[in-house]
Amino acid sequence: MADASLSLLLQQRQMMILAPQLRQSLEMLQLPMLELRAVIQKEMETNPTIEDVTDPHEVSVDAEKAATATAEPDAAPLDFDKDKDIDALAKLDEEWRDYFLQGLENAPAAEDAEERRQFLLDSVRQPVSLQDHLLEQIALTDLSDADKQFAETLIGNVNDDGYFAGNLDELAGQMGCDPHHLHDILEVIQEFHPTGVGARDVRECLLLQLEPLGDSPQVRLARRIVAEHLDDLAARQHKAIAKALNASVEDAQEAEKFIRALDPRPGRIFAPDLAEYVTPEVVVKRIRGRYAVLLDNDQLPHIRISAHYRQLLQDPDTSAEVKSYIRERIRAGAFLIKSIHQRQRTIQRIATEIVDAQQEFLDRGIAFLRPMTMSEVAKKVGVHETTVSRTVSNKYMTTPRGVFEMKFFFTPGLRTADGTSISNKTVQNCIARLVAEESPAEPLSDQAILEKLEQDGIHVARRTIAKYRIVLKIPPSHQRRRT
Repeated sequence: MADASLSLLLQQRQMMILAPQLRQSLEMLQLPMLELRAVIQKEMETNPTIEDVTDPHEVSVDAEKAATATAEPDAAPLDFDKDKDIDALAKLDEEWRDYFLQGLENAPAAEDAEERRQFLLDSVRQPVSLQDHLLEQIALTDLSDADKQFAETLIGNVNDDGYFAGNLDELAGQMGCDPHHLHDILEVIQEFHPTGVGARDVRECLLLQLEPLGDSPQVRLARRIVAEHLDDLAARQHKAIAKALNASVEDAQEAEKFIRALDPRPGRIFAPDLAEYVTPEVVVKRIRGRYAVLLDNDQLPHIRISAHYRQLLQDPDTSAEVKSYIRERIRAGAFLIKSIHQRQRTIQRIATEIVDAQQEFLDRGIAFLRPMTMSEVAKKVGVHETTVSRTVSNKYMTTPRGVFEMKFFFTPGLRTADGTSISNKTVQNCIARLVAEESPAEPLSDQAILEKLEQDGIHVARRTIAKYRIVLKIPPSHQRRRT
């Protein structure tokens, strides 16, 4: 028992000593291609034993062969595959993860320890949309369960700018309630963050933002200008405004500055950046009737351990101090090469599982996207779910159907009438198709879309239809009507 305990303590001490290398492997797994290239370039600048393979006449040396050079000339070669420290790091197995997480939980609550803990525990999060932000605030209200259902439908009609784009009379008819009651619920939503959300036009949006600012003379004048002379303000007719409101031109100009500091599009703070440039790492091609997963490794520097420094280790004139430094740098470089190889293998294995599961999508399009979870793929690949999350983060895949972020393929499923699951993106595609095929003179309401989906065996709530319609940037039916 004593020997076993001692062995366990030594193993735990070994793991904690090598924790920085474990973090390096996890960091490289999560980095997108362009950032990984920058990291490798930086390592090459700080580690003289690492070099890029630029001369085709030289023989490339991989990490295992490079490790042999870390031994003394007359000593037995040091095989990294048999070095338990490096091999354990390269595999990144579950026991390491569990122990390291446990160690962080028991460690002092220092700032750097907390950062390491967050790095390992945090999964990649999707940006919070305006609709999701508003839906979370419903739970904080005193609305009844039925009214909360109405509120969810109203939020489904709030566009990305934060404006309510629905028609209260039309929605009331669909939901079988009083339009005045819906108006009262909308007023509750207009009290949500961000201030000004749920307004039906710019005037109402600005008034909602002025409401909580008190009752000073400047605020009162600004409210009157917005309520009565917004068009004159847009035309900068200060004299006309001042005369109509019995105020000085200077006061009108000061009120204008106050008004222009407000946000006419409060929902845009939740809008994602529009400009996004990506470099796909995975290429899916159909070869001999089957889909093959290929990695674009040409974008990464082809690094190796420098032959010059390996020769210095074998030179009897090299001092012991220099040899110790070179051996340390070669070990770090060899681990970097192993980590890169591990990253590429992990990406390929997970991409292969995605392609195997999404054959119908690749053959027939987005309507046949299969629901899939990271937990499901993690079990098949034999890694932790957070490893899948890090792997697909900011990685892109080129397919016969276009370029997609790898996490695009991980979508929750909705249960259909026959008991099978269907991806929520498939439902969105069905909604878009129905709207594209509708009559311009008689556009489909959310209720009509719901009924058509039910005819196809897809059962979802009406508020889900409204939410997906907003995601697809499809306006309400009354705004789509063309005579």
